[in-house]
Amino acid sequence: MAITLDNVGIVVEDLTAAIDFFTELGLELEGRAMAEGEWAGRVTGLGDQSVEVAMMRTPDGHGRLELSRFLRPDVIADNRTAPVNALGYLRVMFEVDDLDDTLERLFQRGAELVSDEVVQYQDVYRLCYIRGVEGILIGLAQSLR
Repeated sequence: MAITLDNVGIVVEDLTAAIDFFTELGLELEGRAMAEGEWAGRVTGLGDQSVEVAMMRTPDGHGRLELSRFLRPDVIADNRTAPVNALGYLRVMFEVDDLDDTLERLFQRGAELVSDEVVQYQDVYRLCYIRGVEGILIGLAQSLR
């Protein structure tokens, strides 16, 4: 049986700010559209819904991130500040070519390190977690090989 990961979804309040942040990270906007009505609610189980969706893709075309802003129904929970050991969806991780440059650019857009340092794992990776746009937890890793 073949399986591929299509995308990871994140619900945001400010879709434009999220698009700008992930564009700065290096993703490309694939498209932006509305998902609404009875058919969409049947997929999610939320009934009549209206959601603005932006699909972002990695430059290599192998990874996608779906950003969603719910207009209807109202958002009912906010897990953006959950700690790293919380149950459920927690973070998305990206491998970058230059971690220092990436961090410098994302810090200018309000990102903050979760801990006070970038950690090196043996001679394999430099990595860290940041809180990005809207406090979303994002892992960043740079291969040292």
